[in-house]
Amino acid sequence: MTVLVDISHRLGDFSLDVRFESAGRLTALYGPSGSGKTTLINMIAGLIRPDKGRIEVDGRVLVDTSAGVFVPKHKRRIGMVFQDARLFPHMSVAGNLRYGRWFTPATERYADMEAVVELLGIGPLLDRRPAKLSGGEKQRVAIGRALLTSPRLLLMDEPLASLDEARKAEILPYIERLRDETKIPIVYVSHSVAEVARLASDVVTLAQGHVIASGPTEAVMQRLDLLPAEERGEGGAVLDTRVLRHDETFGMTVLGSAAGEIRVPRLAVKTGAPVRIRIRARDVMIATEQPAGLSALNILPGTITVISPGEGPAVEVGIDCNGATVLARITEQSRQGLKLQLGGKVFAVVKTVSFDRANTGAGLPFEADG
Repeated sequence: MTVLVDISHRLGDFSLDVRFESAGRLTALYGPSGSGKTTLINMIAGLIRPDKGRIEVDGRVLVDTSAGVFVPKHKRRIGMVFQDARLFPHMSVAGNLRYGRWFTPATERYADMEAVVELLGIGPLLDRRPAKLSGGEKQRVAIGRALLTSPRLLLMDEPLASLDEARKAEILPYIERLRDETKIPIVYVSHSVAEVARLASDVVTLAQGHVIASGPTEAVMQRLDLLPAEERGEGGAVLDTRVLRHDETFGMTVLGSAAGEIRVPRLAVKTGAPVRIRIRARDVMIATEQPAGLSALNILPGTITVISPGEGPAVEVGIDCNGATVLARITEQSRQGLKLQLGGKVFAVVKTVSFDRANTGAGLPFEADG
């Protein structure tokens, strides 16, 4: 299903001029505060009428100012999840979920209550009131309510922004499951590199009301120049891998990727399970010879394809590791000392401990099978 947005709009001194097209399962609208993300998502939802342009979802025209088309928000079949859950405090969880179904005619409903409850793991919560729920539980219920409207598109406006790190870790696997197990496309607003790298199949990067980059996540996340200064240390490579085996002796999991085997701290997922990892450029060292006597366990051979200036004394080096690109940030002094050049054969070296929870997306935990 394709989402197409081509709009222009002015709010006071702020101008929004955005065009993108995405067929990704989860398209992230990424950028700093004030870049226009929430305004844009409100236009897709029908909460704001753009001055000029066109919005389509799977070929269905929702807005076309040149033709005078503006489908009202209640007829767009779009589910929306906000920063705060906005649950009805006087209703139980079950009541909040059923409320979502009332907005869709019976003949157009496809979402099944039992399936949604199972998908989000909220069965034990059905009789509770929102006041008795944690922040993560409230957001799962809010997602369930949106799903039960049987939407053609799901919009999520920074749904984790109000949660602490523990609650974020609780809910992220459910969003991954939603992305992977349903056919509903998701447009997800975030200003967090970690969230985008873990969740998104495609990224649209906004700055000051304009699109400055769009495309597959693994490509956009390597453009460190696109990231806000405070987030550049979080940029790097995004790799989709699978669990090959678990090393119980040393408490590690071995992942298979195009770049080679990668060892990470033990993950509570089964052999064969998909795992997305982020290798931050700041965590990658470069060697010109096969390292020996080194504590780092991940040594990936490759060829230098990019050398570009970074900030201050830094340079960014792109390494093609059997078709997967790993990005390293090193100093210009190190580049010259190693005599690094385009086409040079090198080894990307990554410590296992750099793969903390924020850098691995392993889905819902369950007992691994050794």
